[in-house]
Amino acid sequence: MIKKILVANRGEIAVRVMRSCREMGIKSVAVFSEVDRTSMHVRYADEAYCIGPAPSNESYLVIDNIIEVAKKTKADAIHPGYGFLSENAEFSDRCKREGIIFIGPSSYAINTMGDKITARKTMQKANVPVVPGTIEPIQDLDKAVEVIMEIGLPVMIKASAGGGGKGMRLVKYEKDILSAVSSAKSEAKAAFGDDAVYIEKYINSPHHIEFQVLADNHGNCIHLFERECSVQRRHQKVIEETPSPIMTPEVRDDMGKHAVAAAKAVNYSGAGTIEFIVDDDLNYYFLEMNTRLQVEHPITERVVSVDLVKEQIKIANNEVLSLKQDELVQNGHAIEARIYAEDPDNNFMPNPGLIKHITEPLGLGVRHDGYVYEGYEIPIHYDPLISKLIVWAPTRDEAIERMKRALYAYKITGIKTSIPFLNRIMDVPSFKEGKYNTHFIQDNEASLMEKEEPSQKLKDIASIAAFFNYLERIEERSAPVFKQANGSNWKNCGRKKNLEHL
Repeated sequence: MIKKILVANRGEIAVRVMRSCREMGIKSVAVFSEVDRTSMHVRYADEAYCIGPAPSNESYLVIDNIIEVAKKTKADAIHPGYGFLSENAEFSDRCKREGIIFIGPSSYAINTMGDKITARKTMQKANVPVVPGTIEPIQDLDKAVEVIMEIGLPVMIKASAGGGGKGMRLVKYEKDILSAVSSAKSEAKAAFGDDAVYIEKYINSPHHIEFQVLADNHGNCIHLFERECSVQRRHQKVIEETPSPIMTPEVRDDMGKHAVAAAKAVNYSGAGTIEFIVDDDLNYYFLEMNTRLQVEHPITERVVSVDLVKEQIKIANNEVLSLKQDELVQNGHAIEARIYAEDPDNNFMPNPGLIKHITEPLGLGVRHDGYVYEGYEIPIHYDPLISKLIVWAPTRDEAIERMKRALYAYKITGIKTSIPFLNRIMDVPSFKEGKYNTHFIQDNEASLMEKEEPSQKLKDIASIAAFFNYLERIEERSAPVFKQANGSNWKNCGRKKNLEHL
């Protein structure tokens, strides 16, 4: 029986996992880098231990350090979250050798689905539809050119060993083939240590739809329906929703069955996601499998009323899956917006820094998974994702309006964020109508990137605020006020009033 879990991650996902642990009466252990000492997950956990310097390859990616803390704290299990070591087969095996439960699939499943070519072959054997293309890794440049001409343009070149948009190139014209293959191989080598690529026929007007699956150690596997993830920038998801606005009951049922078949083909255990690419005629093809919890899992939780982290822990405890496919239904509509510390007006450059003020959105149907707080300094060393804003409503139209309201109420000062950009997405006609694909952002770039000029009223308010701030600084310089670092503003105010009576 699992009584203590080490969470081998940071930020919002670490906090989110620990919340489920607390509800289940399970103790949590945090690990942190030197720069993350004041992070929220460190404060929230029952125990916390430093595992190295700020760079992730010296801390969160060092298996020995994490295992050492797990053994020191007598943790029964390790939850990897997403990113870092979550899809590392060596880490899964190491936990097993050390007698620690890895809350995730076997190394076999991770390896099979982690290599895109092996995954394609496995899916073909399981009769899961795959995009027409190669089933063997290609390392020779001339061979790649030959295969592309056989398949026919346009094609996608993809790194065999990785994902996340790394080593991926779209080729539409013959003149671009050589440069695209060379750059894809070079980027794949730098990112994954392997320059092998594979080639797929490019699907015009592609939709990115994924199915959440859960499988136990007793041969049971179910899906928890789909998520629409087509709003992407540089192959990274920005907005997700469920149900998908393009889905029909018949296609949903078929895709769900193929998602389960895909998971069973690798004897999967735990929570995972089968990703499909879908065309305008709702023909669908297997894209890849993420052998971990997804960033966007909360919208599935909200619509299906299932805590996926709790289910992961129960499965790791060797419990039989209690959920039945025919008992699961989708209720209402949920949307997730990813909030990044980045500057949309400066090519979305990361914008780490000190959070001076934060007001989190509240109200009916709003969930906020974050980890920052006033006075917290976002480090430069990690992904700029700072929170996820999730809304639910009975209908899609209501969910969109609720997201607009929540984004309006979400205030962060001290850094630039993607909040204004996300708010503009909600008003784009093709998004509101549910008629969009993975080209959505580039197709609507002009309106999405349009800078909003402040009104004269806001300019006047800013001027007045600046004037009063100037007067306050003058007053502070003329009167001795005793202040404490990080002290109470109420106390400081009281001291100031007492001095005025001297």
